[in-house]
Amino acid sequence: MKTEIFSLAIYNRHKVSFLYGLNEILLDPYYISREENGKKVIYGRAFNSNEVKKFEYKKIANIKIIKGAKFSPIIPILSKVV
Repeated sequence: MKTEIFSLAIYNRHKVSFLYGLNEILLDPYYISREENGKKVIYGRAFNSNEVKKFEYKKIANIKIIKGAKFSPIIPILSKVV
């Protein structure tokens, strides 16, 4: 169920909010992955932050898609060093 919600939000570039432990997180979700130990995680940019953070699925609860709030991914452009 979490994967379906996050996948829909990623596809449509909608922000999501959820509880992570005791903290409420507002996130621009980027991608879903699985760590080497098998734990499922989601990566995204949290509100008021410029860094991409990782969140473990097992600590996520009460996910809501914020349909009126779309985002554009921040993709760093690296210059080629010659």
